[in-house]
Amino acid sequence: MTRTIGRALPPLLFGVLALAGWELFVKLGRVAPFILPAPSAIWTELVEQRGNVWDAALASGRNALIGLIGGALVAILAALAAGRFRALGEISVPFAAVFNALPIIALAPILNNMFESTSSVPRRLVTGIVVFFPVFLNTLRGLREVDPVHQELMRTYAASGWTFAVKVRLPGALPHLFTGLRQASSLAVIAAVVAEYFGGLQDGLGSRITSAAAFTAYPRAWAFVVGACLLGLAFYLVTLLVERLAMPWRERLIA
Repeated sequence: MTRTIGRALPPLLFGVLALAGWELFVKLGRVAPFILPAPSAIWTELVEQRGNVWDAALASGRNALIGLIGGALVAILAALAAGRFRALGEISVPFAAVFNALPIIALAPILNNMFESTSSVPRRLVTGIVVFFPVFLNTLRGLREVDPVHQELMRTYAASGWTFAVKVRLPGALPHLFTGLRQASSLAVIAAVVAEYFGGLQDGLGSRITSAAAFTAYPRAWAFVVGACLLGLAFYLVTLLVERLAMPWRERLIA
């Protein structure tokens, strides 16, 4: 408990000081709200709009979660295939990098035109594409780092390539896999929110941010931004929890 408090106290103090400095800068500098609203104004809007923020966060979170799960599953399967076949592994990384380089602002409008305006599929596809690269690359790196003793043991058992991958390589790659998932968890929320800027259902955080900004309700827009930040933090914390449940021995080693 003492160690946990010691870890949490410095970032909490820094956050409080940063908010206080932000408030003083806006108030004393008389900064216009359309440039930078004060934290107190954002908090007021967040409290008043808590129902709308919650509903929008649920809509964006649903798209981010489906895209995260789908993209991660495809990435893991692709990494297993790339780790199993050397030639496929050599050509898959450049193609994955190309997908990673696709900008959301170019991809989202194209996908929106391919589906109905009431469909959430484009946002989930965008999220899945963004999630794919970090999970694929980290998982593939972990699959290639196999203990030679384990490799010789599986050869002694005459295990097939896929059995070796599932029984040895994938469990050994779990630390790398969760490294990619930690990166992808926040990216999934960012991709889902940004994809909402370009049409489709107006029920998510991204569309609420653009709508509030269009009506010059800047504190309200920042309130929805705070909702997006909290959603991304929730995704990251859940990923950490799943990592601890999947690898309890790692926490004991750290302790």
